[in-house]
Amino acid sequence: MKDILEVVIKNLVDNAEAVSITEKLDAKSICYEVKVAKEDMGKVIGKQGKMAKAIRSIMKAIATREHKKVNVEFLD
Repeated sequence: MKDILEVVIKNLVDNAEAVSITEKLDAKSICYEVKVAKEDMGKVIGKQGKMAKAIRSIMKAIATREHKKVNVEFLD
């Protein structure tokens, strides 16, 4: 799942080297913390958070197939 998230994020940003994704595992859930360059944060979040919501929806759909819960956080 982390690979899919990484591909999506890196295709949205200009500075792909600055992308870092941290994975935190719990018993039934996974939390991904996404960090991008400051100038790319707007591209990842999108207008009114629509891009961030779409990314979260994709990840939730993938996690549902594996019977897990997923959370994606975008950090400064």
